[in-house]
Amino acid sequence: MSIDVVGGGAARGARFVELFMPKLVTALREGYGLAQLRADSVAGLTVAIVALPLSMAIAIASGASPAQGLYTAIVGGFLVSALGGSRFQIGGPAGAFIVLVSTVVATQGMEGLVIATFLSGLMMAAMGLLRLGTFIKFIPFPVTVGFTAGIAVIIFASQLRELLGLTLAEGEPGPLHEKIPVLVAAAPSVTLEAVALSFGTVAVIVALKYARPHWPGMLIAVAAAAAVAAGLHLPVATIGSKFGGIPNILPAPVLPDLSLEKIQAALPAAASFALLGSIESLLSAVVADGMTGRRHRSNCELVAQGVANMGSALFGGFCVTGTIARTATNVRAGAHGPVAGILHALFLLLFMLLAAPLAAYIPLAALAGVLVIVAWNMVERPAIAVLVRSGWGDAAVLAATFFLTIFRELSEAIMVGFAMGSVLFIYRMSQATAVQKSRPLVREDAPDEGRAYDETRAADPEVVVYRIVGAFFFGAAASIGSVLDRISDSYKALIIDFSEAPFLDSTGANVMEGLAHKAHRKGVQLFVTGASPDIRRALTLHGLDPKQVGYAATVDEALAQYDQTHPGHRAAHPAVSMG
Repeated sequence: MSIDVVGGGAARGARFVELFMPKLVTALREGYGLAQLRADSVAGLTVAIVALPLSMAIAIASGASPAQGLYTAIVGGFLVSALGGSRFQIGGPAGAFIVLVSTVVATQGMEGLVIATFLSGLMMAAMGLLRLGTFIKFIPFPVTVGFTAGIAVIIFASQLRELLGLTLAEGEPGPLHEKIPVLVAAAPSVTLEAVALSFGTVAVIVALKYARPHWPGMLIAVAAAAAVAAGLHLPVATIGSKFGGIPNILPAPVLPDLSLEKIQAALPAAASFALLGSIESLLSAVVADGMTGRRHRSNCELVAQGVANMGSALFGGFCVTGTIARTATNVRAGAHGPVAGILHALFLLLFMLLAAPLAAYIPLAALAGVLVIVAWNMVERPAIAVLVRSGWGDAAVLAATFFLTIFRELSEAIMVGFAMGSVLFIYRMSQATAVQKSRPLVREDAPDEGRAYDETRAADPEVVVYRIVGAFFFGAAASIGSVLDRISDSYKALIIDFSEAPFLDSTGANVMEGLAHKAHRKGVQLFVTGASPDIRRALTLHGLDPKQVGYAATVDEALAQYDQTHPGHRAAHPAVSMG
C-alpha cells in the first residue's frame, strides 16, 4: 500500500493546466444535463435573494454606494464561479472588508478604492500563480477566530448611527475609540421611527430563521420595512434620499488611472485587501469542502479571486472575496456546481434591471439591521469558548488578535497573532520535549512482539490506520488534513494513532473536528488511539467526544472494538505514518 504522506506529492507532479483548471470545466466534463441545471438554477436564485440586500448593505457600510455593492456581486461573483477552484464558492462583497474599505474611501476617495481593488487583484492572481495558496492555510485557528470577531464588533459599531437614526454635527470618525464618544454625544437626536424599523428588521429575520428557515428572511424583512416606511411616510433616510436610488444597468468598464503616484498611495491598502481576501476566500472554500466532501484547488481559487477583483474594479466595484454565509446557502440549496454561482450573478443583474426603482424606498435603518445579523453570525461563539478553555496560550493569541483588530488594524493583528502562535508552538515543543526526553530521536531496533503475522492486514478494504508522527500544529494542519481527507473517502473505518504525536494545537484539533463531521456524514467509523491526556482533552473540547469518536489506548484495541460491531471482520491495513 503506497500513500503520499506529505499531502502535496500529487500536486507537485501535476501539470499546470490540471492545477489551474476551473471547477466549472470539471463539473461540465462530468456530464451536465437538465437535472443539474434545475438544481443550480434553484440554488442560484436562492443565493441571489440573500445577496441582494447584503450587497447593498455592505456597500453602504463601507462608504460606497449600494449600486457599487451590486456591481461587485454581479461581476465579481460571476468571475469567481466561472474561473475558481472551488465547486461551490460564491463571491461578492463581504462584511470583513467594511473596515478596510471605509478607511480607504475616507483617506483616498473612491478612485483610490478602485485602484487598490485592482492592484489587490493583481497580487492575488500572482500569489496563486506562484502557488502560495497553501501558505495562507498556515494562519493559526485562534487568529482567524479573533480577527473575525473583531471585525464583527467594528461592523456593529459602524451601524449604530443608522440603527438609531442619529444626526451628527460632523463626520463620523472611523476608529472605534473616536467613534463612540461622537455617537454618545449625538444620543439626543435618536429617531424613534428608525429605531423601530431597525429593531423590527432584526426581529423579523430572527423569527423567520426559526419559524421558516427556508424563507429568505433578510429580503422579506427589508421589503417589509420599505413598505412600512413608504406607506406611513416615516421620516427616515432611504437609499433614494441619500444616494438617489440605483441605476438599472451596469456601467461600461473603465481602466483606473494607474499612475505611479497613485499606485504608491494605494499599495498598502491593496496588500491588506489581498491578504484578507485570500484568507476569507480559502476559509470559505474549506467550509464548502467540509459540507460537501469535495476538495478545492487553493491556487486556482486565488487566481480567480484576483481576476474577479480586477474585473470588479473595471466596473466601479470594490473588493471581492468568497463569502462563507452565501457559499453555505448555495450548498444547502442543493447546488450541483459552479453554474449555480454564475446564475446567482445573472439573477442579481436581472433584479437590478427590473427592480432598481423599488430600491429607492429601502430604509437605511433596515439595512443596518441586516448588518447587525451579519455581525452576530460572524462571531464564532462556540469556537471562542473552546479556545478560552483550551489554555492560556490560545486564549492570549485570540485576545491579542481581537483587540488589535478593533483598536489598531487588521494586517497588524494577523501578523502579531501569527507571531504569537509561532512562539506558542516553540514553547509547547520545548515542554513536550522536556516531558518525553527519554524518547530517542531515532527508534532503536526492538525484538519481535511474538505475534503471528496476519496477511489480511495488508488487504483489508474496510479499515485504514493513520499514524501521526510529530507535532500536529497549524503549520502541518493543511498537509495532514488533506491526506486525512483523501483517506477517509475510501474506507468504512479510520483509525488515527497519536502515540507518536507530542502535542496537538487548536488548529490541528479543528482539522480533526472537520474530519469527524465528514466521517459521520459518510458513515465512516472514526477511532483515536494513543492520545495523551492533553491531546484527548483538546479533541474533546473541539467536539470529538466518545459519542462521536471511539477512543482506545492502542490500535489493536480499536480494531477489537471495530470487530465487535462488525462480526467476521479481520484486521486492518498497516499504519501509514506522517513524519
